[in-house]
Amino acid sequence: MYKIVTVGSGFSGSVISRQLADSLGTKITILEKRSHVGGNAFDECDNHGILIQKYGPHFLNTNHYEVIRFLKQYASLHPHYTKLMSFIDGNYVRLPFNFQTVQELIGADQSELLLGKLRKAFYGRDRVPVLELVDHEDEDISAYGTLLFEKAYRTYTSKMWGLQPEQIDKYVLDRVPMAMNYDERYLNKDFQYLPTEGFTKLFENMLNHPNIEVRLNTDALPLIRMDEKDGAIYLEGEKVDCLIYTGAIDELFNRKYGMLPYRSLDIRYEYYENQTSVLPSEIISYPQADGYTRKTEYHKLMKDSSRVRGSVVATEYPLQYDPNAEIGNTPYYPVVTEESNRLYQKYLEEVRKYPALFLCGRLAEFKYYNMDICIEHALEYFHHIRSYLEKMPNA
Repeated sequence: MYKIVTVGSGFSGSVISRQLADSLGTKITILEKRSHVGGNAFDECDNHGILIQKYGPHFLNTNHYEVIRFLKQYASLHPHYTKLMSFIDGNYVRLPFNFQTVQELIGADQSELLLGKLRKAFYGRDRVPVLELVDHEDEDISAYGTLLFEKAYRTYTSKMWGLQPEQIDKYVLDRVPMAMNYDERYLNKDFQYLPTEGFTKLFENMLNHPNIEVRLNTDALPLIRMDEKDGAIYLEGEKVDCLIYTGAIDELFNRKYGMLPYRSLDIRYEYYENQTSVLPSEIISYPQADGYTRKTEYHKLMKDSSRVRGSVVATEYPLQYDPNAEIGNTPYYPVVTEESNRLYQKYLEEVRKYPALFLCGRLAEFKYYNMDICIEHALEYFHHIRSYLEKMPNA
């Protein structure tokens, strides 16, 4: 029997723990600092019957059906094609920006020439990053790309990250490319679903295993001791064969090189008792608004909202993560810049001293994973961990 400990019960920790419990038949202890499983995908019904995703909206989008097949073991999933809009210059336009957006932003009478050029320049391509439009040799394409960049990307990014676009990793800007057609789906992934009873139920079922013990309201860091001399890791004085860590990596090493930057959210809710629809779409981005970036009308994400009373809209205000603050004390997104990546590399050097330490997830790996990539990565990473354990002398 191995001594396996997982810190965090989000997708990374839960998927790996369940796979190990099934395949190795060994006990696994999950330490979760919060009062619930599921990490930032946690959801629950409010007093009005509305399923609220407490840490912002999440969706299952992937090109690999194996991800959906795996999750269907633990929850009923229903198809849901996420559609967003953006509020720009006083009007709602489609997001992702597509050919309809061209007409909405520059006028139908002015769009014919540009649409023709876009079709020719990007023939055979479904989505194109906005920076590729900005840098295009054709003046009309470049001008339109610049218009999108300045009205939406720059303004949204500066609020979301507290930085100008030039300062952050290019991957962040490329996450929402322009559709080279009239596709209204936010992401052009083949398989798009939501768990019918919510994400929390999915996590509870996934972790319902005789070999898995979940300890909620448990801060793992005071319980962990790491011996640099022999590379051993101890939990409450007992040596650990494998520590799967999904939290902020700088906190594991007591921020010895400094604090890595993460962004957090202040999410504010407003209930509309006598309205069944407040927003024209389930999610609206507000690149030009003062302080906030996004609104979500949650009952529009539910498969069956017939018993819902009224409507709830959540508004997201980004801010810098501060573990000691009353608001903004939950890390959501790693702020990946050249400077922060250099700092992260220092922590990776520390990680290499401990063969039994495995990092997985957004916070631990300091990468802005989409949820589908996070799940796929965990499913693959499990094999790496299992191989390590099976090669141990006591295996």
